[in-house]
Parts: sequence; structure tokens; C-alpha cells
Amino acid sequence: MTAFAKLAAVETKLLVREPGSLVSVLIPLFFLVVFGASADATDTVLLPMGMAIAVALIGLYLLPTTLASYRERGILRRMSTTPVRPGNLLTVQMILQLVLLAAATALQLAVAGGVLGLSLPAGFAPVALVFALGTAAMFAIGLLIAALAPTGRAANGIGVLLYFPMAYLAGLIQPARQMPASLARIGEYTPLGAFRTALGQAWTGQAPEPLPLVLLAAYTVLISAVAARAFRWE
Repeated sequence: MTAFAKLAAVETKLLVREPGSLVSVLIPLFFLVVFGASADATDTVLLPMGMAIAVALIGLYLLPTTLASYRERGILRRMSTTPVRPGNLLTVQMILQLVLLAAATALQLAVAGGVLGLSLPAGFAPVALVFALGTAAMFAIGLLIAALAPTGRAANGIGVLLYFPMAYLAGLIQPARQMPASLARIGEYTPLGAFRTALGQAWTGQAPEPLPLVLLAAYTVLISAVAARAFRWE
């Protein structure tokens, strides 16, 4: 077994034992079950919202908290003196977080389609494209939090502070149609709001409007660049 494979095996065990992993999977599922139990079979809103919540929780909370905790404990610095470079740990963590997100998404799709009888996407390719862009944007924000937060607890707090206003503006806490028009409009330009808008459009078979896609791509590139410059290994 290669050093990279051994690292991946160890990190997988740690991620499975991490309570935040379970929280990131169960909260969106709980949301889906509670509201989906009384939803109409033609509903095309709840499942995209649940998927967006899962992306936001993992990207804004779990990913940055894990990386900032590793730096705080000196793990990244110590790894720089071994054959397993710190960059490998970052790569493994990104892969594992994506696998966790895929599992959370698959679970929601299975429950929504098999138990609740909710509508699945009209076309999977557009939904997959939007989902990938939204995930990239949320993970970029998570990496920026990890780069700037001095401790794991600080990263956790920053993630929570960002999540709730972003989720509200995106219409994940209160439907956008029930929000003040000005706030709903602002929400469309936030990373999570653009993600929810584009995902909802793709879910119903519409071609997503260009603006949300451009916003997601721009957020990903710009925030990733800032995170790369600010990231510290120790």
C-alpha cells in the first residue's frame, strides 16, 4: 500500500468518527423528511434545497474546521518533514469531503424518490453541472475559511456565522417569495443563492440562466485564488 493510500485509509476512519460528518448528512435529510412528508408528489423545490443545504454544511463547516484543526495541532507542519507532503493531506481531505457529499446526496435522492415520492430531476446532466459548480464555490469558501482561521474552533464559528445569513438570503430558511423583494434580489447574487436558483431551474428541466452559472464560476476562481495565497501550512 502506498503512503497516499495509507493516508487516505487513516483519514477515512477519522472522518467516519467525526460527529460533524453525521450532522452534515442528517440535517439535510431531516429537513427533507419533515417537509417532504406533507409535500405534493410534483414538488420540485424541497430536494434541491436539501442538496444545497448539504453542500453548504460540508463546504462551510466540516471542510474548514478539519483543515484548520490540523494546522492548529501542527499536523501539517510535521507532515512537511515526511515523505507524505501536506499537500497530499489536503488532496485526500477534498476527495473524502466530496465522497461524503456524494453519499449525502445519494441518500436524499433515495429517500425522496423511494419513500416520499418526490419528483426527481427532469435531466441529470444539467443538474450535475450546476451541482458541481455550486460545490466548487462552497468548497472554495471553505478553503478560504481554513486559510484565515487561526484554530479549528474559529473555523467552526466562522462557518456557522456565514451559513445562516447565506442560507437565509438563498431562500433555504424562508422561501424567497416570502422574503422582502430587496433581500431576495440580493440573495440571487450570493454564492449559495446563485446555486439554489440554478439548481432549481435545472431540476425542472429548464436551461439555467447564464447569470447564476457565471457567478458560481467567478466565485470559485476568485475565492480559490485568495485562499491559495492566504493558506498557511503552520
